[in-house]
Amino acid sequence: MSNKKEDYKSSQLYRIRHSTAHVMAEAVLEMFPDGQVAIGPAIDDGFYYDFDLPRSLTPDDLETIENRMKELIKAKSDFVCEEVSAEDAKDLFKDQVYKLELIEGLESGNLDDDGNPTDEKAPITIYRSGKFVDLCRGPHVENTSQINGQAIKLLNVAGAYWRGDEHRPMLQRIYGTAWESKDELKDHLWKLEEARKRDHRKVGKELDLFSSNDEVGQGLILWHPNGGMIRHQIERYWDDQHIANGYDLIYTPHMGKASLWETSGHLGFYKENMYSPIQIEDQEYYIKPMNCPFHLHVYKSQLRSYRDLPLRFAEKGTVYRYERSGVLHGLMRVRGFTQDDAHHFCRPDQMPDEIDFTLNFSIDMLRAFGFNEFQAYLSTKPEKSVGDEKMWRDAEAALEDTLIRMGIPYEVDAGGGAFYGPKIDLKIKDALGREWQLSTIQFDFNLPERFDLSYIGEDGKEHRPYMVHRALLGSMERFFGVLIEHYAGAFPVWLSPKQVMLIPIADRHNSYAHEVAAKLKKAGLRVSVDDSSDRMNAKIRNAQKQKYPYMLVIGDREMEEGQVALRRRSGENPGAMSVDAFLALALDEIAQKI
Repeated sequence: MSNKKEDYKSSQLYRIRHSTAHVMAEAVLEMFPDGQVAIGPAIDDGFYYDFDLPRSLTPDDLETIENRMKELIKAKSDFVCEEVSAEDAKDLFKDQVYKLELIEGLESGNLDDDGNPTDEKAPITIYRSGKFVDLCRGPHVENTSQINGQAIKLLNVAGAYWRGDEHRPMLQRIYGTAWESKDELKDHLWKLEEARKRDHRKVGKELDLFSSNDEVGQGLILWHPNGGMIRHQIERYWDDQHIANGYDLIYTPHMGKASLWETSGHLGFYKENMYSPIQIEDQEYYIKPMNCPFHLHVYKSQLRSYRDLPLRFAEKGTVYRYERSGVLHGLMRVRGFTQDDAHHFCRPDQMPDEIDFTLNFSIDMLRAFGFNEFQAYLSTKPEKSVGDEKMWRDAEAALEDTLIRMGIPYEVDAGGGAFYGPKIDLKIKDALGREWQLSTIQFDFNLPERFDLSYIGEDGKEHRPYMVHRALLGSMERFFGVLIEHYAGAFPVWLSPKQVMLIPIADRHNSYAHEVAAKLKKAGLRVSVDDSSDRMNAKIRNAQKQKYPYMLVIGDREMEEGQVALRRRSGENPGAMSVDAFLALALDEIAQKI
């Protein structure tokens, strides 16, 4: 068990990045003496600082600022911390409107790294380095000489609303990165470039997988035939595995009466993320933001016995949630998405085994899609919660015991659970080592109470079941985006929308190519024939660009001997083989999910 976030915030690398942000701000204010500075924290792989400047920054400006930063680093300026009163702070930052607003917040409590108030009380501190002074809690390096000027890089400029509020001023956010060595910077920049190449929006367009547009509506995804085929394969495997593992598949409506959402608590706690109601015969209906209430009503539809439990209801349910336009991002952050939801209902004595089952099932499913590295986060009881103490202790112990037994690295987020139950968030690592949260296993002591769920126990009395929410892939949209970036569009054969491209070298080979295609299609493969007038090498390049796993070249010899010449998209060239031999090879790799 570890807490990587806290370890990072106490590390020398965090201090270097935080200090480099101050050096950057000093360089920017030298260029724009009347500029306004806002927030400038260290982040997971670098730092940023928000500015209100008289003009938009250009790439040339970033180069100039970065060069000046290297000069400031060489000056070997100390970072000096001072505790000041609110009055002195206001006087010091009298010309900095954003700092003055932060100081007003500090008078009533501490601020987090994003400038938002917390419940903690703390003194007001400033840090000085060179000619720059900032309202800051630290920590920093002792001296700029501890920053490696050859291991810093300014990356880009983006727009950012002040304090994340779209009704507040739009600022210019400069992103940068800093490392302890030049080699670490080089490796990070390679990963950034590789991430740009793999960007699911770019690859999605190149492979004609999906799109979205303003006429349909922001954050609403159109799945194209290629993307639709991949989704079909994902969902077919998902269905088969769930049925084989004791789940009952259910389907529920896209909207429900207002009273349903009042009972669930969504109208009280989640209304700002729900869309406006629809009026139907003097009743208000809301498009669903979650599937949970419907699943509870399926449970309530009949009397349940202790012998019936556990029950596992699973659904690929499409939900709609309001997201600000500024945070929408391709497939990763959308307004309409399909959750692969499941709700488990069990007796208290079944809970440990049910958690074991759920986590094992989730990991087995993720491994089938090529993910093998996992990191878990265990969130425990917050100050405000529902459910009795024993339920919380038992649930937290069951979650933690399962993580320990399975040997999954995890961090404890003390007090980070929802008011209605503890949870495990499971993150995977992709091909570039980036973490993505997909699966969540979450207890809920609230909804069974709100919906008055019960089962008849062995004693003939009514008892309240435990309920576990489980999202495995998270959502089809986001999971697809992660898959695209993990594989850079070169999906394993079983998922590839196009598996085989037949390439006849000349027109006289076309008829045989189509005969082979028909045989492969009958066996279940997804096959195309490039019978265009292009030269063979051009056909191969086109197939490679479209990420076909297999290219089968057909010339005179292949046609005469009933063979095909296999080329893989990797560049490997196994050569000629019989059609049956290729078919056996392909079907075996599909079965193995290679």
